[in-house]
Formats: sequence, C-alpha cells, structure tokens
Amino acid sequence: MTKKTAILVAALLCLSVGIASGATTTPPKRVRHSAIKSPARHRPAHHVTSISGSSHLQTAKLAKQPLTSRRRRALAYDPWRLSSFGNPTERDNPAGEDPAVRAVAVKALGNWNGAVVVVNPNNGRILSIVNQPLALSGAFTPCSTIKPVVAAGALKEGIITPETKLRVFGPHGGRITLRDALAHSNNMFFAKLGEMLGFQRVEEYAQEFGLGEKAGWDIAGESPGVFPSAPPKEGGVGLMTSFGSSIEITPLQQAAIASTIANGGTLYWLQYPRTPEAVASLEPRVRRRLDNLSDVLPNLKEGMAAAVLYGTAKSAYNPLEAVYGKTGTCSEDGAHLGWFESYAAAPESKYVVVVLLRGGRMMFGPHAAEIAGNIYRDLLDHDKMAAAVHRTALAVGLLQ
Repeated sequence: MTKKTAILVAALLCLSVGIASGATTTPPKRVRHSAIKSPARHRPAHHVTSISGSSHLQTAKLAKQPLTSRRRRALAYDPWRLSSFGNPTERDNPAGEDPAVRAVAVKALGNWNGAVVVVNPNNGRILSIVNQPLALSGAFTPCSTIKPVVAAGALKEGIITPETKLRVFGPHGGRITLRDALAHSNNMFFAKLGEMLGFQRVEEYAQEFGLGEKAGWDIAGESPGVFPSAPPKEGGVGLMTSFGSSIEITPLQQAAIASTIANGGTLYWLQYPRTPEAVASLEPRVRRRLDNLSDVLPNLKEGMAAAVLYGTAKSAYNPLEAVYGKTGTCSEDGAHLGWFESYAAAPESKYVVVVLLRGGRMMFGPHAAEIAGNIYRDLLDHDKMAAAVHRTALAVGLLQ
C-alpha cells in the first residue's frame, strides 16, 4: 500500500467511525467546493465535508469556564446552518400526479426539509414529486448512494467477484464481501475499489447510469447535475467512490439509477405527464439498455437487500414486501444530507422511492430510509385495498 493510499485509508476510517457513532457536533474543515445550479440565479458554492465529533477533553474544559458571553456563543453555536423543517409542498403543482401516491408521500415526509420522488421503474413515469423545486433544480453530493454504481463497474471489470473479500477497518471490519460492504456502507471497501478501477473507468460506468445528464424527458427546470472531468484533488478517486465527492446528483437521477437496477438494465427517460390525457397516452421512452451489466445487477440487488435486512437501511424493513435500497449520509455547506434510493422487489413492482433530507443532525440516510419504509407500507395497503375493490366489482358484474 502506497503512503498516499495509507493516508486516504486512515482518513476514511476516521470518517466511517464518526458516521457510525452518530457524533455530528462539529464538522471539520471543508474539503471541496461545488455549485448547485438554479434556474433563477447562481447560488453560492457548496462545501462538502465529512461528519465527526468533538473531543470529550475540549467539552470538559469548556464546562469549567465561567459563563462568559464568549462561552454563551460557543454553547449556542449550531454548525448546521440549514433548518431541518419547512413546508415542502408549498411550491408544488400536483397536476397529473397519481393522487394516492402523492398523498402517501406527503404524509410520510411531513414537515421535514427534503424531497420525495416516486417513479414506476417499468415505464419511467414519475408518479409524484414532493418538493418539486428541490427535486428538479437541486443537485447535491450523492454521499454513499454512489456505491452501487462503483460496485457495478468493479464487478464488470473483474476487479472483484461477489465472493471476493477485502480487508477493512471500522465497526464492521475484517475481511468482507461486496454484499456486506453495501449493507454497512463501508467506505474503505469502496475507496479501494475506486483506486483499483481508476478515474477513467469510474467515469465510464457513471455515464452509463446517466450521471452528469438530465434524467427527464423535457421536464422544465431540471438540473443535469455534475460529473467532474477529474477526481477531487483532496482524497482522489477513493473519496469520490466512497462519499461521492465532486459529484452532484439530483433526486431524479437517483430514481433513474434505482429504476435501472430494479427492472434489470433498462434506463428509461423519466416522464412527468401533467394532464389525464398525457397520462393515458404515455409511452415508455428507452434512453439506453445496459445489457452489458445485466449479469452484475443481481449482485447489486443482493447488497441492497442486505442493507434493508440488517444494514444501514434496516429502518425501511417491511415484512410484507421486500424493499431493496442504499442509504447515503454526508454534509455539504453547513447541512447534513440524508439519502435513500430504493425500489420494491415484488414482481412487476410499480414503485421506486427516493428520499432526500437536508438540515441538521437528524437528517441522515437511516432517517430517509425510515420515511421511505412508511411510504412503501402505505402504498402496499392502498394497493391491497384497490385490488379488493376491483375483485368485488368483477364479482358483482360492475366490470367485465
């Protein structure tokens, strides 16, 4: 292992332990700048940081100091400058959306500062978007949700097999396979994969899944996100493939990636019909078929299922319907980001659910998974009721 790699591995270990412990009181120095695009105006640059905690020694020293105005300011200081709460629906136009899906998504998100996107992975129809301005025009660091894309590249290139074990450190350390690395979102594992792949091959597979391009078909105000032309100077490709550093992704792009994994390799253009007539006449538009990855997608599904069963996304667990997903947690410009990209695993499933949360310390990937789990449970109840009504209508002759 080179000296540079050893330093990166040690840094990632510290970041992993900080996230696993939930210690989020003092973010370290900022490590990169990236711009969020807005259709209205240019926004200030984002600063992507990892999450770590303050030392007990410093806390003890502060407790012994007299309650001066300086100390009062220190105690009142909140490093997360974006509120975790808001009204995510106030600027939404729900025309054309599936009203049942929207009602479930709005209820699950509540007044948390975030967005929800629900898509049919079998035709690319967007069923609902809660907080449309954030979901369409905002592009953010993907955090650990970049890992399935990296895994697909590593498997296809023969760098690893599903049985390959790499040595890692941290709460779930030792020699682990890809399944457990995805389940527990092990940063060191994916930093190693990134270094073995190299930037050029990481870029190739990211572009296969549509990163850096708009995911929607003629959707007004949609951001294309960003995939950089070179790895970040600090941390290199390993930080990119473990935390998503230097990448900016939208919730729509997350939904397109999850849909491609769910349906076995077809990347659809996402369509957002806004009238009943447009809904009735919707025809799927295939963007490209990832036939070259069809043999590795089942291994991604296995890791995403493990994440829900016993890993970082277990708060989304639903005993009535299997859910596959990947969480992501990091911080950016004074705000936590919590991601969950997912899909219901039932045959011919109609639902991909992406949740993005932004704000203070409670906004992290497992919380996003919990919200998605509530959405899946309510959608399943709704579908069962609708099916029962349909069967009754058939039985009494109201339907042919």
